[in-house]
Parts: sequence; C-alpha cells; structure tokens
Amino acid sequence: MTQHSPDPRLPDDSPRLPAENRRPTHSDPHLSDDDHLSVLGYQDSFERSMRPWANFALGFTYLSPLVGVYSLLAVALSTGGPPSMWWIVIVACGQMLVALVFGEVVSQFPIAGGIYPWARRLWGRRYAWMAAWVYICAMIVTITAVAEFGAGFLAGLFGLELTRTTTPFLALGLLLLALAINFSGTRWLARIARIGLFAELIGVIGLGLFLLIFERKHSFSVFFDSMGIAGDGSYLGAFMGAAVAGLFLFYGFEACGDVAEEVSNPARGIPRAMIMTIVVGAVSALFSFAGYVLAAPNLEQIVAGEVADPIPAILDGSLGPIGAKIFLLVAILAFISCVLSLQAAASRLIFSFARDGMMPGHRWLSAVSGTTKVPGNALIVACTAPALICLLIWLNDGILVAVTSFAILGIYLAFQMVVLAALRQRLKGWRPAGPWSLGRWGTVVNVAALVYGVFAMVLLARPGASGSFFTDYVVLIGLVIVLAVGCIYLFVARPDAKSDAPEGDAIVVAEAIRSHRGS
Repeated sequence: MTQHSPDPRLPDDSPRLPAENRRPTHSDPHLSDDDHLSVLGYQDSFERSMRPWANFALGFTYLSPLVGVYSLLAVALSTGGPPSMWWIVIVACGQMLVALVFGEVVSQFPIAGGIYPWARRLWGRRYAWMAAWVYICAMIVTITAVAEFGAGFLAGLFGLELTRTTTPFLALGLLLLALAINFSGTRWLARIARIGLFAELIGVIGLGLFLLIFERKHSFSVFFDSMGIAGDGSYLGAFMGAAVAGLFLFYGFEACGDVAEEVSNPARGIPRAMIMTIVVGAVSALFSFAGYVLAAPNLEQIVAGEVADPIPAILDGSLGPIGAKIFLLVAILAFISCVLSLQAAASRLIFSFARDGMMPGHRWLSAVSGTTKVPGNALIVACTAPALICLLIWLNDGILVAVTSFAILGIYLAFQMVVLAALRQRLKGWRPAGPWSLGRWGTVVNVAALVYGVFAMVLLARPGASGSFFTDYVVLIGLVIVLAVGCIYLFVARPDAKSDAPEGDAIVVAEAIRSHRGS
C-alpha cells in the first residue's frame, strides 16, 4: 500500500527512491516521475504504462460527443431550435478555461484521483471530502445513465425489444464487460480507450461529414433561424434554455488526471491531453450536430417537439438499414469505452479517497492488485453501485430522471470547488511549480473560469416551467439531498479526523519542487 512520507511539509525529509528506480521525465531530467511523487508524500503503487495518446483517448471517450449529441439533439432543437448548436462553442470555450486551471494544478499534483487530491492540497480535508463526495455520487449516477442508454443500442443491434425487463440486463452486461476489461490492467484500459476513440471519431466526425456532404437538405443559414421556437416572445429565454446542448457534453476531460500515477511524464502530458480532449470534442460535436440537423427531412417537426427520437429516422433514410446497423455497432463500441472510462476514473477517485483514510473500509478500498496494478476493490464498488441503481430503476423506472438530474450540476459544482480553491491559493501567493504553467495569465484565467462556472451552474439549476414543483426543481432537490447526506456524515463520523495525509500545502509543495529541481 502506498505510504505518506514522514513529514511532507519538510521536503528535505521526503523519501527518495534508489537511483536505478527513477524514471527521468522528458521535460525536466532533475525531477523524475517517482521523485515528483515522493515530494508529494507518496510512492508508486501503479504501473506507468499509459501513454499520452491513450490518456487523451480515456478523457475523450469519457466526454463522448457521440453519446452527448445523440442524447440531447431532440431536446436542444425543441427548446432552442437550430441556433442551439452555438452552445457547443460557448461551453467548449468556458470549459477550456477550467481545463487550463486543472492543467496547472495537475502539473504540480500528478496524483491519482483528480478532483479529491487537488481540492485537498489546495484547501483542506473537509473541503476535499465534500468535493469528492459530490463528485463520486455524480460519477456513479453518470455511469448508470450511460449504461441504461447504451442498452437501447444493444437492443437495436441484436433486434431485441427494449422493455422494462430487458433494459436492466443489457445495462448490467455493459457494466460487467467494462469491469472485466478494467480488471485486466491499465494496458487493456488504454487499448480499449483507443478503440473507443476511433469509434467515436468515425461515429461523429466521419458520419457528420457524410451527412453534410451527401445528405444535406437545408442551408447553413438555418443555424441562425429560430424557426419560431419562441413564438411572439423574446428568443433569448429559449436560447438560454437550450444551454443543455453544451453543458451536458463538456466534462470528462478531468479523467485524464484521475489516472495520473499510471501515466508516464504526467506533469506535462496530462494538461495537453485535457486541452486536446476539449478541442477534438468540440469539433466532433459540431460536425455531428450540424450533420444531423442539415440532413433531417422533417426538421420543422423536430423543432416543434413532435419527434421524440429523430436520429434513427435520419440514419435510416441516409444510410439505409445496413448502414444504420453498422452505425449501431460503432455506437456500441463508443458506449462500452465510455462506461469503461467512467469506471476507471471513479475507481481511481475512490482509491485516492481511501488511501488518505477518508472513507469506511479505506484499507480494503485502497488495495492495489499485485499482478495487474489496478485498484480492484475500488473497481468493484464503481460497478456494483451503478448496478444497484439499475435495479432501483427496474423497480421504478420513473426515478431515472430524478436520480440523474443532479449529476451534471454536481460535477460542475465539484469542478468549481477546485477552481475556487486554486484562486484562493493564488491570492495567498501560490505560484504553480509544475512544468506546465500559464505564467502571468494564471490568475486571469482562474477568475474567468470561476465566473464561467458560476454562470453554468445557474443555467443548470434554473427551475423548469411545467407547473409541477418536483419536476421543475428536481435538479436542485437532488443536489440538496446529496449535500445534506454528505454534511451529516462528515460532521457525525468525522472521516477527516482519521486522516493525516497532507493538505492545504500548495505553496509549500511548490517551494519543495523548485528546491529539488535546483539540487
């Protein structure tokens, strides 16, 4: 099991690995991956077999523009019309600011688990506990939702009727398949992530280009035409309501940092992978969204809300029955890779949480397999919890919306807790010491990322207008329940009091890293 150094705040006393075990980084031969980790108070437990390309693939398949566009196209068009596509651009720019902040943080703290260790080292134990609790809950629900939606693709490929009984079994199959691949080790995780990456690119960019070039039925000016969606009122309200087209799409890039201890040269490579995930994800989503809209033969009906799931009809009319089946196969590969990446990211977060003694059963959850070098017990939890939620949905399928509604807002909240903590440290004098840095622009980008994040959370938390209190406020209700349960456990069980891992030491660690470089 990974151990903390005797006193991480005294860098000269931090453990040093034998010279033959140190792996120099490409960016700084004076600070190897192992030395960087030892300065942070840890020793290697994982195998650093994930390369930069696979790290990017992990984040991209978690972000999954194919899943996002397929899930949201009808809702976005019926809410804001074709101009809702521009939310992809707006949110991509906003999330790029967040990714830049995360890049500086992970470059100094390349530790497994992402959100939790970043929040802990930037602020403190209790703050990090709440950030991790919200994020773990949101990730578990997200895994469930992706598996449930992927069940529809599996049913379509094999000609099965998607019923209340078949859906949970197909979703469970996806969860167990992803678990088996994750158990096989980081190398297989990287391989399948790369396969999923190619499936995503074929399914979004390839298909999008095909639809744009050969099946276009509308002009590009349609993306500036609201098509009467707002009636006689202002279009601004409708456009703001369609923000879901982007907000539900651009997260997952942080998964690149969740596996930091399994990546070679993570301090420089992971920030680049995060940025590339946003850029390629935005381009892919734009091609896909635009292709479906411009190829839709019944666009007016879709905008009017008369077509609940327009994509199958678009594909069948454009690709034919055989082509539509091939697309289903590509989509299933993307869904498998998405569930796989989500499970991997969740398990590393749980492992990091447990390694610091911050949750029940922490010794069991922080165990790493001696053969495959993966946190096997944490992986079991990352599969079992979504499976139990699938069972609850089978017993009452009406709770699916309720249990998933808070997930995206919860993820954005966890993101902004890290962004706020980073800004707090900057105002106290923190100068990030990782090899990847924004330099003098760091504070400006940090402030802009926080402003964007607050704006995004306000949009996500806006109540609906159905007239039903539960339906209109379900997002806030879900988040309040998660926060309340987390606070009660935190102040009753006091998991933070049982942990002596480093906290709030961003400035001290930055000085220690610079000291090690100098020596």
